[in-house]
Amino acid sequence: MQRFKGKAVIVTGGGSGIGRATSLAFASEGANVIVADIGEKSGLETVAIILQFGGSAQFIATDVSKVDSVNAMVDASVAALGKLDVYFSNAGIIDGFAPCEQTSDELWHRIININLAGCFYGARAALPHLAKTKGNIVMTSSIAGLGAMAGGTAYTASKYGVVGLINQIACECAAQGVRVNGVAPGPVATNMLADAPEGLDVEAWIKAVTPMGRFGKPEEIALPVLFLASDDASFITGTLLRVDGGWRSK
Repeated sequence: MQRFKGKAVIVTGGGSGIGRATSLAFASEGANVIVADIGEKSGLETVAIILQFGGSAQFIATDVSKVDSVNAMVDASVAALGKLDVYFSNAGIIDGFAPCEQTSDELWHRIININLAGCFYGARAALPHLAKTKGNIVMTSSIAGLGAMAGGTAYTASKYGVVGLINQIACECAAQGVRVNGVAPGPVATNMLADAPEGLDVEAWIKAVTPMGRFGKPEEIALPVLFLASDDASFITGTLLRVDGGWRSK
């Protein structure tokens, strides 16, 4: 299947986890992928994997919490690829499940700047280019953006904010032919889980709260992202797709 043959795609946080899996999936379906990540080593590793199977990818160092960095990355991507068809706004971090009283100003601003402002900066920079191609944006929110207890105070607030961005920008840009959607992953086996609170039996907790009783795999988030970004979802905008093993069904 080559749903993205010749398409120009940006993936933020493309160096690991969901971002890496989605970068590989886009490239395997013919996309020219820009892997944007703050980590040069991990980003270049993703690019190397794609090039090994004959795909097309380039790395651009990006700090999504810095507006100038995001703007420069989008400009460089369009200059390199000639256009932009898909912007997957995925870069994010967790807050160690810190409750409100233990959330420092520094932690609050770091989480909000990366998880929420990063999505806003990316959308604002990408939209003029996406309007030319009738392209689309996919953002990574979380089941923490749909209810409490799936993250700490800052993380939950940031992911609720992403849901608001998805809905608002989708309505603003529909007339231009630009679609905006998001995925809300549940527990996924990525290196972000290393930041779970000390003493928490993560495996037991996940089995208790998730009807499917297991972690998701990054690839299981990547495929829904590709669906939302593809023409198969041509009449879908302003939608948040839960990919959570049934967590929020309880």
